[in-house]
Amino acid sequence: MHLIIDGFGGNPRILESEELIYQVLDHYPSRIGMTKIAPPYVFRYLGSKPEDWGISGFVLIAESHISIHTFPERCLVNIDVFSCKDFDSEQVIKDIQAKFELTELRSYLLDRGLEYSHKEMLELERL
Repeated sequence: MHLIIDGFGGNPRILESEELIYQVLDHYPSRIGMTKIAPPYVFRYLGSKPEDWGISGFVLIAESHISIHTFPERCLVNIDVFSCKDFDSEQVIKDIQAKFELTELRSYLLDRGLEYSHKEMLELERL
C-alpha cells in the first residue's frame, strides 16, 4: 500500500517544528503496526524562495518508509506512507488531519506489489 497525502491549511507553527516532525516519525510507525528499523532523519530546508523553506523527514520501517515534507509559509504538508503490509489508511488520514490541523486534504491510495502471490507475501512476512 502507498498512501499519499497532500494537506492544505495546516497550522504553520506545527509545520515548522522539527521536533514535532521527529516525534511523529519516531512514534507513528508502531501505532499503525509497522516496525521502525532506524531513527528518523529530519532536517530544515531553505529554499531558493522564502516561501519554499520547510522541514523534511523520513523514517525507514521494515515494511518500507514514511516521509513528511512541510512548507509552513504555504501551510502545506506532503506525506507518504509506503508499506508492503496493509494498514488502516482511513485512520492514518484522520490522524494526519488532526495532527497538522489541516483544513483540506487530498489522499491517494495505490496498491503496489500486486505481482506477488498471496503465498509469496506470506513467505515475505515470515522473514
